Amino acid sequence: MSDNKIFSKWLQGLEKTRKVAFGRIANFFGASEINDDTWEELEALLIQADLGLDTTEEIITAIKEKTRTEGLTQMAEMGAVLRSELLARLETPSLPDFSVQPTVIMLVGVNGSGKTTSAAKLAHSFQENGNSVLLVAADTYRAAAIDQLRVWAERAAVPLVTGQPGGDPGAAAYDGISAAIARNIDIAIIDTAGRLHTRYNLMEEIKKVQRVSGKALPGAPHATWLVLDATTGQNALQQAKAFQEAVQVDGVILAKLDSSAKGGMAFAIKAQLGLPIIYAGLGEGIEDLRQFDPDAFVNGLIEG
Repeated sequence: MSDNKIFSKWLQGLEKTRKVAFGRIANFFGASEINDDTWEELEALLIQADLGLDTTEEIITAIKEKTRTEGLTQMAEMGAVLRSELLARLETPSLPDFSVQPTVIMLVGVNGSGKTTSAAKLAHSFQENGNSVLLVAADTYRAAAIDQLRVWAERAAVPLVTGQPGGDPGAAAYDGISAAIARNIDIAIIDTAGRLHTRYNLMEEIKKVQRVSGKALPGAPHATWLVLDATTGQNALQQAKAFQEAVQVDGVILAKLDSSAKGGMAFAIKAQLGLPIIYAGLGEGIEDLRQFDPDAFVNGLIEG
């Protein structure tokens, strides 16, 4: 896919966030000179864009300092500084090296976050890059979750291993990894139950899935990614912290970014969670989960 087509996809996926929030910021920088009201107005716009209070204050402080040291007087000049500050709060993601066969990736997150669809879209993406992939349905408590993943697995044309309905999720993970080993599969993706983060016993269950994975294959899971629903904005970050306390999380999949006007929350993920965004959901199609690109993300927000 050409660079223009890739950027076009980001531009399309970020349309709601750009129109609702960052469009106002772009208009704001169309004003002429920096004045005493500039900072309060910019602060309000960034908070409305769902960057969060702490991140907003950090950015305002940084822009004020650069404006002072570089002697900036025009709003357009300050716009370039904002772009630089936004980029500084994002991280270019790195994937596992896939040297282990199978490389095991575990997805965690609350119900409705887009975890199951992200699992299948990941499988499709890896398969497009020439890897063999197996999906593991370890959400054994919801028959609908298994059925949903089965439909997506068929769409992605990848094999699926499921646990017994109502059975032990750890056993499902163990069986899935064992099957991946037996079949010489490159990558196994485990879709865990969408546990409510306030339920201690259910969080303990996710810990168990992670431990049992290591028994099936030492070192597994090789990556644990937290799926966050971009439409919930800052609220998703509280959920994320609960998962981080339960299991070792290596990165975030920001799902439903195309359906959200709250894409600004992406800038708080690194600051508040210390995690990189690995993938972003830019549409409903199976090909619409894209590896996160900080430049394309920021340009897609501020374009125009």
